Parts: sequence; C-alpha cells; structure tokens
Amino acid sequence: MSARERRAVVLCSGGIDSTTALAIACSEGFGVHCLSFAYGQRHAVELQAAERIARAFNAREHLCLEIALDRIGASALTEPIPVPRAGSAPESAGSIPVTYVPARNTIFLSCALALAEARSCSAVFIGVTAVDYSGYPDCRPEFIRAFQHMADLATREGVEGRAITIRTPLIDLSKAEIIRTGIRLGVDYSLTHSCYDPAPDGGACGGCDSCVLRRKGFEAAGVQDPTRYARRLA
Repeated sequence: MSARERRAVVLCSGGIDSTTALAIACSEGFGVHCLSFAYGQRHAVELQAAERIARAFNAREHLCLEIALDRIGASALTEPIPVPRAGSAPESAGSIPVTYVPARNTIFLSCALALAEARSCSAVFIGVTAVDYSGYPDCRPEFIRAFQHMADLATREGVEGRAITIRTPLIDLSKAEIIRTGIRLGVDYSLTHSCYDPAPDGGACGGCDSCVLRRKGFEAAGVQDPTRYARRLA
C-alpha cells in the first residue's frame, strides 16, 4: 500500500458522528488530517472539542479554516434565529429544519477535497448519516454520490485515474449503532460536543434536536451519557 493510500482527510466537527468516522479511519490504518471550520456558528465551542479529539487520535494535522457563512445567514446556527427545542411547535413534515446551513456540506467537502489533493490523500471521511439525520438534504446518499461524481471530474487526481474516495462509513447506521461502533473502537465521547445552542460555559442545552438525538442515542446504545448539560434535564 502506498503512502497516498494510507492518508485520509477527516471532516471533524467535534461531535459524535465525525469522531466515530475518525476512529474508523484510524482503525483502517489511515494517517489522518483533520479538517474543521469556523463558519460563524453559534456553537463554536465545538471547535475546542474538535481540537481535543484531533490530539487524542494523534492526527498528522488539524486544520481549521475560517469561512464566514454567518454573512450569508439563513440558518439558526449562524443568525439570531431561535433554535427549536423539544416540545416546541414542530416543523411541517418533510420540511428542511431552520438549523440547516445553506450548502454547508458541499462547501466543507470541497475544501476537504482540496486538502486531500494537496496532502496526497486517497480518501475523505465525512460522518453523515441518513437514518436519523435531522432532515438535511446534504446528508443523503444521493448527495454523496453526486459529489463523488463531481470530484472524479473536477480534480487532477480523478482525471489522472487516482480518484479520491468520499467515505461515509456511518451512512446507514442509527445513532445508537454509531455510539456502539465508537465504543468498540475506544472512542471517549466525553471529548465530544453536539449542542446547537450551548450555554456561555459550553454546557449543552439538552433541548435542541442535536441534544435530543445524542441523549436518545446513548440511551438506546445502553451507554452512559457523558454530556455536561447546562441545566438538569427532566
């Protein structure tokens, strides 16, 4: 196996899914380059988690790019729009949540693809899941297939027959299955952060969609939830 084949870029948000994807990449023998983004998100505390995680996995590199998606707006994660809470009025069935950030994964994957070319990596890992995802269109398998096709056409590596593979090892897993996979690979989930609307001290709100999915995932996996919450949960 060549040096190129042993290298991968892993998109690292600091959450459960990206951390598990990172653990899988490492378990497969990849030397990993972690990539995170400061994009004007209200939950920028996740970047501290991403840094902790990259160190814990001995990443060759942890690059954090600044992309001012808050200047584009149109998301509760980048504008002062209330983040929905469990028990609040539900969004209509099939609608895209207000926490969707326009074209975020398209932008992130494009940057990861560029880094993969620059660092001679053969793969990009992203922790998207289509089973219990929050309704985001850029987490679907058909989006990943379309992006792979674009990557094959738009990169020197692809044109010269050394395609960079977009890896989605969690795409068919539930949150509980993801957590069990990570536990098996030795992931310390106390290092991670998931909350969309954390308190000033970084404690999780416990009520946003991301917190609810996280808590239910630990419950279903039969694993103790290591999350530090900003207030006692009911």
